[in-house]
Amino acid sequence: MIARVEDLEDAGLARWVEGVPLPHFESTPWIEPPELRSLRLAIVTTAGLHRRDDAAFDVGEGSYRVLPGDISAHDLLMSHISVNFDRSGFQEDANLVFPIDHLRAMAAEGSIGSLADFHYSFMGASDPEEMAVPARQIAGMLKNDQVDAVLLTPV
Repeated sequence: MIARVEDLEDAGLARWVEGVPLPHFESTPWIEPPELRSLRLAIVTTAGLHRRDDAAFDVGEGSYRVLPGDISAHDLLMSHISVNFDRSGFQEDANLVFPIDHLRAMAAEGSIGSLADFHYSFMGASDPEEMAVPARQIAGMLKNDQVDAVLLTPV
């Protein structure tokens, strides 16, 4: 299913979404990635996921939570804060927003090289500017973990 502004039932929300300014990038920072079978991959999500012993996300929070690479999808909690968000899919299968089990299977069969030692979660109902510094921190950690690519699961 593709989400479209014109499908929003709340006209006020649709107008707000259409008015959100988009960033302009002066350059295109893309590189040629390695082949999939040698790719090291991490997940970055805006689903507001965290471990049971981590603090829940707060309204407008721009920080992140670190999710260990060996975490079970069943050990994740979601504290995403938005009245416009339906959590039922996550409750049925956490892999919907954090597809760790599917990626582990792909690594085991050799479709991808390996998974990162750590993955990261933001809470998507936040001001993107509040996430800028934490995103740079995560970029450094991904580089240290020799990650080649990131699977973004925006929520």
